[in-house]
Amino acid sequence: MRLETWYRFGARTEALRSNYRDTMHETGARAADVILSGFDEYRARFDALTAEAAGGFVARAWPRMLELGKERLDVYNECVDAVVNELKATVGEAISNHDMWSSAKQRYGAELGDERDRELGETFFNSATRRIFHTEGINAAIEFVTPVPTNGASPAVRHAVIDGDCEGALDELLRDAWPMLRWVNLRRDVTLAADELRRRLALHALDPEMDEIELLAEPFYRGQSAFLVGRVIVGDAELPLGIVVHHTARGLVVGAVLAEVEDLSVVFSYTRSSFLVATRRPAGLVGYLRRLMPHKRPAELYTTIGFHKHGKTELYRDFMQHVADSDDQFVYARGIKGMVMIVFTMPGYDVVFKVIRDRFPFPKQTTRRQIMSKYRLVFRHDRAGRMIEAYEFEHLQFDRDRFSSQLLEELAADATRSVTVDGDQVTLHHVYVERRVIPLDVYVREANPIKAQAAIVDYGRAIKNLAATNIFPGDMLLKNFGVTRSGRVVFYDYDEITTVTSCKFRDIPESDRPDQEMSADPWFGVGENDVFPEEFTRFLGIRDELRNTFDYHHSDLFTVRFWRRAQDRVRTGEVIEVFPYRRSRRLRAVARSRLGAVE
Repeated sequence: MRLETWYRFGARTEALRSNYRDTMHETGARAADVILSGFDEYRARFDALTAEAAGGFVARAWPRMLELGKERLDVYNECVDAVVNELKATVGEAISNHDMWSSAKQRYGAELGDERDRELGETFFNSATRRIFHTEGINAAIEFVTPVPTNGASPAVRHAVIDGDCEGALDELLRDAWPMLRWVNLRRDVTLAADELRRRLALHALDPEMDEIELLAEPFYRGQSAFLVGRVIVGDAELPLGIVVHHTARGLVVGAVLAEVEDLSVVFSYTRSSFLVATRRPAGLVGYLRRLMPHKRPAELYTTIGFHKHGKTELYRDFMQHVADSDDQFVYARGIKGMVMIVFTMPGYDVVFKVIRDRFPFPKQTTRRQIMSKYRLVFRHDRAGRMIEAYEFEHLQFDRDRFSSQLLEELAADATRSVTVDGDQVTLHHVYVERRVIPLDVYVREANPIKAQAAIVDYGRAIKNLAATNIFPGDMLLKNFGVTRSGRVVFYDYDEITTVTSCKFRDIPESDRPDQEMSADPWFGVGENDVFPEEFTRFLGIRDELRNTFDYHHSDLFTVRFWRRAQDRVRTGEVIEVFPYRRSRRLRAVARSRLGAVE
């Protein structure tokens, strides 16, 4: 009887297990279908907004072009939120069951197939699971961890055989790009463009008689410009090619011809807003762009064509591979310690990690929520090539021994809301990851005088570029700016950033008493948003030998007139283009055209 009882008990147990597996399998299938539907909705909305860019460029609808980029950034989280809400209604309490999610992952992976953008689809699934479980580190049972090879079919391209006539080939390609629009002077543009290409080829000791020009069929749109991207083929060699086209009130004008990797890299920089470019196979497009710019990581290229979340995924995977392949420790990043952020890096990988401190010493008067809102502002704003992309991560987990002892001690003491140390594990619950640059104060101290002066001049340009896009840095000290590999000065400290239009720029009132002017405290009323530009000269921290250089080029930054003019231009709806290329690359045609643009 005892054996028979145990047999019946075991049979019932196995039946229960089977029923449980079947239930989890069925529920997982429903969950997978919900997520897959949400992913398809995301891609449809993303593509619809991207498709508007071509019409916006044709119609010169510049404010709408800026809004398209912002709306597209918001689509991802909106779709993930909708999926999570629908999952709660569809699977009920099973939403927190790991076995259900394991079944959902298996079903989702099978249904995703190769017709959809698999790499993006896997990231979308992971976003849903992490939104529900707040996963620390990774969980391979319910997340896609190892990337599966995707359909990286090459994007459509257009060819023009040169056959001794570079001007004719360029004319053909440019006319085909926007057949409905008129050019101001296409003959002049193709002549200047062909001359520039020949100069570039000569610098690389290549035959100026090119064989073929190849351009991607879909233009890249951003701001008031369109970019035709491809390559020039000369025998077995090739040069990357970017043709920048501006749509002026009089018609189309070629702004620049970029045939150097460095120049094209600046256009696709991590300091610029993403392009609006139509693509059904992002992996193929990224592969093509990497051929033109081999040093660019997939993370940066996915981000620059609008797939920010998958850019984060690629960055995370690449960084974790570096951690696995090296003995690097996290150490303090170069530069003066911040009062708001603790900033650290791994020497062998060119990013910095920034976590918010628990408390901020005087004179900082801000909150954690306000700081996060500033980073959100930068995420959605036109960065004008002057603000570094900040990826926001949650619950990253590392071994304790990967941190220097001094850094770990400070994190454990001063960043307890962002970091926990539990045994041998350190979890970064909230962290911003940015590309590492050389702090400007360090750069001008270490560089030779010519490079230091060039950086100081570009520092002033950076402030003016930001003002043109309605950004006031707030704290403009050199330590809050950095110098990129290409030598551009960029801004990276966002805790005091605000809009130019929210500031009240004032002259310092004259005093009736000399002793008041010598006082450390103001003798006049100061409102919360009041800014006194003439005081900038005292606080920028530029040493004497560079001060004259800055004053010569940018003394207007110390005047109320400059800033009120910037406010007026923004308030009247003027969209000011910041050229993504150097003055030396500008074709003479652009210099003679009426473009509302700055460098």
